[in-house]
Amino acid sequence: MESGQGQAIFTAECTHSFHFSCISNNVTYGNYVCPVCRAKWNDLPFTVPSYNPNVKDNFNPNPDNQVPQPQVPVRSRSISEREPILFSDDEPLPSVTVDAASSASPADLQNVSVKAIPERPAIASSESVPEFAVLVGIRAPSLSEHIHQFHRAPIDLVTVLDVSGSMHGSKLALLKRAVDFVIDNLGPSDRLSIVSFSTRARRILPLRRMTEQGRENAKRSVNSLSASGSTNIVEALKKGVQVLEERRHQNPVSSIIFLSDGRDTCYHGTRFQTFSSPRQPPQYLHLLPVSICPENRGTEDHSQRQTFPVHAFGFGTDHDPLTMHAISDASGGTFSFLESYEMVQDAFASCIGGLLSVVIQELCLMVRSASHGVEIKSISSGRYASEISNEGSQGLINVGDLYADEEKEFLINLAVPVYRSIEDEEDDSNTTSLLDVTCSYRAIMSNDMIQIDGDLVTIRRPKSPSPLEMTISLEVDRQRNRLSAAQGITEAQQMAETGNLMGARALLSNRRSTLLTSASGQAGDGLCLWLESEMKEMDGRMASMQLYERAGRAYALSNMSSHAYQRATTRGSSVPGAVESGNFSFGASGAAHHGSFNAYATPNMANMVSKSHQLNKTGDSSQTKQ
Repeated sequence: MESGQGQAIFTAECTHSFHFSCISNNVTYGNYVCPVCRAKWNDLPFTVPSYNPNVKDNFNPNPDNQVPQPQVPVRSRSISEREPILFSDDEPLPSVTVDAASSASPADLQNVSVKAIPERPAIASSESVPEFAVLVGIRAPSLSEHIHQFHRAPIDLVTVLDVSGSMHGSKLALLKRAVDFVIDNLGPSDRLSIVSFSTRARRILPLRRMTEQGRENAKRSVNSLSASGSTNIVEALKKGVQVLEERRHQNPVSSIIFLSDGRDTCYHGTRFQTFSSPRQPPQYLHLLPVSICPENRGTEDHSQRQTFPVHAFGFGTDHDPLTMHAISDASGGTFSFLESYEMVQDAFASCIGGLLSVVIQELCLMVRSASHGVEIKSISSGRYASEISNEGSQGLINVGDLYADEEKEFLINLAVPVYRSIEDEEDDSNTTSLLDVTCSYRAIMSNDMIQIDGDLVTIRRPKSPSPLEMTISLEVDRQRNRLSAAQGITEAQQMAETGNLMGARALLSNRRSTLLTSASGQAGDGLCLWLESEMKEMDGRMASMQLYERAGRAYALSNMSSHAYQRATTRGSSVPGAVESGNFSFGASGAAHHGSFNAYATPNMANMVSKSHQLNKTGDSSQTKQ
């Protein structure tokens, strides 16, 4: 009213403004597109009719008026209608019958497997070692095909989708197709909500179960999307979090898939950006909810809010990788870099292949010193929270959810003292117990907390170990190589941000040489070959500052995200799970990617990507025939 000097002004989602009385009359007669740019509107201006309980047609409050009043057909209105103030309208969860949940046989109810491997099998009895590594690994059980829906945790998934003006044309069409693929692969116990954003964010689908009717409603919502306006990342994520925070019912797994092809144009350059460098995540991250950025919690906020992982997808080469990586990293999610628009469906397929196979929750790995004088010095746990307590006698790693067949490996560095035997110091049969390893977790099938005890880790303490006993374990060596490569990429990325591309490339070259001359590298280990190709690819993307800013920065950050959580991410043109074992695919710089390790992809991820490929082939075949 103020800007219209007494007349109400309606500003459409395409940003064009009109006198309310003029445009509402235009819409009343069935014109649902902008008169200026012809963009289709989802939010329509309307006048709230007066309500008369004695009149059957409340859209015509004057029954004596003989002139028929034009009405907006119900089917033409936005699927989402008007957003409620609170998002407590989520669809109730289905009740699972006891017979269905207990249909699994005992053979199907597998436990987490735990392994612990010392750096070498023996230490001389007279020797003290300040840093002796023990590899501790865990592996989740597999999913059985015939009880798949009961064996995994159902999910509440919110997709937060960029529909700003830059997403017009084929990009938006490919995004719609990818979201349709996600919809088709969710089960009736899974629930989906869709938030779209441009200048502002809108929830276009409440949290609904993906039954046959739910899928139909979800696809209609996706089909209604149109591209226009600017990019408001802050409001988009706030709305996605609101869906999860205000729901009445909760599935065991909650997650957000966030895709954008641009930078935030609503907060970027404002007072929130004053102290931020263009090469640092923006200051406006402090505006995001605590449930995706826990560090935003104030000193007086002692609430134990659930954290929702945000799996962020940077679409194309114009997105903001620093911001998207910072958001995903803070929330415990992953950051993927989609260099080609055509790969968005495969990238989504790989991601939901993991999310739809959660079989273990709240997993906690515990290690305890098993002998006096054996002290835990450090734990290499990446971004998983870890702590050492009781003067180095106890360590803890909080892992959380595990996908089916997913593996995590951690190096525990110990200080091992000189061996003292009261009975016989010359006895070559002496041993030292190093670690007790246990893990606890919540099983999806029974919802019970289960504890698994690993084998006691011991080493021999002969007076003079044989050369074979001094040989470094290949599994420990390959894990050291992984940590070295991950650290190298992180340091190279930091150097590149300061403009020191020459130093960054030299660092990567040195790490590659060290890796290839290591014991596991010489043995042709698949992980080592993959790490070497990743660093070679990163080197190629640092050939110039222009190339680095266009494709190297996002590639490095997606790589860092993957190693930090030992979880698959799409990086550049490589989708995890898409390469057959032993084959090669090629990235932007021409470096080969060896598939024998396959970038942390689980079998369920690979199966989902294969399903996406098959669907694409079917679609291409149909178009060719037409």
